Amino acid sequence: MIVFPNCKINLGLHILRKRADGFHDLETIFYPIALQDALEVVQNSSPSPDIQLTTSGLKIDSSNEENICFKAYLLLKKDFPKLVSIKMHLHKVIPSGAGLGGGSSDGAFTLTLLNKKFNLGLNEDQLIEYALKLGSDCPFFIKNKPCYATGRGEKMEDVELSLSNYKILLVNPGIHVHTGKAFSKIIPSDKRTSIKEIIQQPIEQWKDVLKNDFEEIVFADHPEIKVIKETLYQKGALYASMSGSGSSVYGIINKDTQLQFDFPSHYFLKII
Repeated sequence: MIVFPNCKINLGLHILRKRADGFHDLETIFYPIALQDALEVVQNSSPSPDIQLTTSGLKIDSSNEENICFKAYLLLKKDFPKLVSIKMHLHKVIPSGAGLGGGSSDGAFTLTLLNKKFNLGLNEDQLIEYALKLGSDCPFFIKNKPCYATGRGEKMEDVELSLSNYKILLVNPGIHVHTGKAFSKIIPSDKRTSIKEIIQQPIEQWKDVLKNDFEEIVFADHPEIKVIKETLYQKGALYASMSGSGSSVYGIINKDTQLQFDFPSHYFLKII
């Protein structure tokens, strides 16, 4: 069985407060984007080892044991000891450490794939509980449709929002932003207009009101990421923002706008 884990962008990202457990409460709109990895699972004829993982595509800077797909299998294996031995292959297209949730998506899709392929009988709420154990962004990819998210990102409510009438340009400069370091510099605030209210406004009005709290911090450390956002606006983007804690920047652009850019050749570009 093969599935295609997609990425996401954040439409606004407010860090509201630091919690007693060390995590942060946030609010954001998660929006799924059709940039996809590929994940295949087949049953292994040999009972040992439990899982054999191979990868291709973009380089993954971690061991198999640290890979989120590997961890997702072991998480289910703990509660479903009869889960059979598998061979898994992950082909990476979504840049890592890019604020697009590529790893989180791979982990969540592993859960849903194993649940379906091996008839584990888990419902959406149960899968979300497992996904949260893998990472804060993982629960979104169980739902995988536009959501207003709070808490660590696991408290989700559907929102009526479609960007299908626009082009979305993703730009990633190949910079890996350390999320923990970025969080350590955040000054939380819950004294702002809710993102859920802001997105009710026309996209043309989002520029001055729909903010990502990580931008100021990341732009200070990596000015070239700020330049990407400025360039997207110069070229006609209706709205542009960094996604998550970076380093990817996206622009929402009218479909009839002609796009011509001279970003460095090593930048990752994708029009969706």
